[in-house]
Amino acid sequence: MTRQRISLFPLGGAVLYPGLQLPLHIFEPRYCAMVSDSLARDRMIGMIQPREGERPGADKPALFEIGCIGRIAEIEALDDGRYNLILEGKSLFRLIRELDAPTLFRQAEGDLIAPRANEALAAVERAALDNEARRFAAWLGYRVDWDGIAQLDDVTLVNAMAQIAPFDVAAKQALLETATINERAELLMQLMRFATSQRGPDDNRATLQ
Repeated sequence: MTRQRISLFPLGGAVLYPGLQLPLHIFEPRYCAMVSDSLARDRMIGMIQPREGERPGADKPALFEIGCIGRIAEIEALDDGRYNLILEGKSLFRLIRELDAPTLFRQAEGDLIAPRANEALAAVERAALDNEARRFAAWLGYRVDWDGIAQLDDVTLVNAMAQIAPFDVAAKQALLETATINERAELLMQLMRFATSQRGPDDNRATLQ
């Protein structure tokens, strides 16, 4: 494993996977400072979720151990100091220890987690995931470009679903921490089935293109 210093952006409900992108609007002074620092160094930011049960607005909430480092791929600096940016996932990491840094934002040492090679779903797994995803999307009222979805490779498909699905913090973290793409796909299907059996969909509707 490769250990490195990571600038942390704790944000509940927002996860990132290697190879995928995450749009962010940065407005808090400490995270604007983090972006400025990142641009001056390596353009890297570590997305990580605070643990559930933490007091909202807590200065240093406890964090989960697994997050994802992303590289700033696009950025728009606004006149008032805020930023709009696109973060591109590069590698999952395991949080080792938080550093006593003088910066406004939190920093830590983390071990980068090497991706597994040649991961793929069996044809029956891919078909089952597709069927469950169609049911889930219809239940939520989402409109999805299924032809475009069919062109995605297995890893991109599973990770994209795990990143954008409207699950809670704990579920999103559980998906992020699965060891293999097969386990992630199975957990995704379980979560989709559970959601549709327990409650009605939110009033908000979304369009996935």
